Amino acid sequence: MPDIVDTAMSAGTFSTLVTAVTAAGLADTLKSPGPFTVFAPTDDAFSKLPSGTVEALLQDILTLRKILEYHVVSGKVTAADVVKLSQATTVEGSDVKIDASNGVKVNDATVVQPDIETENGVIHVIDTVLLPASVSL
Repeated sequence: MPDIVDTAMSAGTFSTLVTAVTAAGLADTLKSPGPFTVFAPTDDAFSKLPSGTVEALLQDILTLRKILEYHVVSGKVTAADVVKLSQATTVEGSDVKIDASNGVKVNDATVVQPDIETENGVIHVIDTVLLPASVSL
């Protein structure tokens, strides 16, 4: 079974995420045994950011890394687990809010596809890029 990075690469809808993870030096981490839970924004989610944001972030590796780490939770948290949570602490260090009252939302992002199993964790596809409070675009 492929790891998180290889799964994202082969899906075809995460090319911006894979580019960002590689640029930020996180690919090796997300290929390690983990396990990790990744709330993975699609290319469409990245396209919702203001024009030029992705390009600027690819030049600002510290901020890019902070944003990407805000999408990762240590351990394998499946959809069955997520719906029982009201928040989760990210690798970045701050919490994301989880609301499972009407579908599943992580902060302002909607989980559009849960539980993509990988060798080293699970991916939940989201429709919006999550931004930690410490980052302003």
